[in-house]
Amino acid sequence: MYFLIYKPYLMLSQFSQEGDKPTLADLDYAFPKDVYPVGRLDADSEGLLLLTNDKQLNHRLLNPKFRHNRTYYVQVDGALTDDACRQLSAGVTISVDGKSYATLPADARIIAEPVLPERNPPIRYRASIPTSWLSISLHEGKNRQVRKMTASVGFPTLRLVRWAIESLTAENMQPGQVRALSRDEVLRGLRL
Repeated sequence: MYFLIYKPYLMLSQFSQEGDKPTLADLDYAFPKDVYPVGRLDADSEGLLLLTNDKQLNHRLLNPKFRHNRTYYVQVDGALTDDACRQLSAGVTISVDGKSYATLPADARIIAEPVLPERNPPIRYRASIPTSWLSISLHEGKNRQVRKMTASVGFPTLRLVRWAIESLTAENMQPGQVRALSRDEVLRGLRL
């Protein structure tokens, strides 16, 4: 079984309770007991998450040797520069588990503000400090990687939305929405 969800901001990417934060179990959907998320999105990130009980697909998507593309829309603090995008595209050094890590090359570019669902609560607004939007596509997924990458080039992340996993997208989805997919739709969308 295969499900795409638009994980809301502040929701944990798990079914088990942890403190008072909402979890996937709080979504208005009766998932089968053996379905789990493939990968994670931090509570302060939102967007596309794939859930399945297909163990082979889960292994293929989580194993770093089978690189798959994930695209994020990122709102950053400040007026993003072409130089910062070049640095992100070439790879930057971030800290992973207390050690320096050189990120793989990525596709990073400045974009116009995308059409996304409203976030609750909204991003803070400061008239004196601009924000800008970035599209970044990665083939790896270290913990809080995108946030660490944008901070390393001087543009802290304000909002982070996983928009796509290969060609599966969050287009026309709202936070908390669940979309059931067939195996063929998933394999075609993941280009497998």
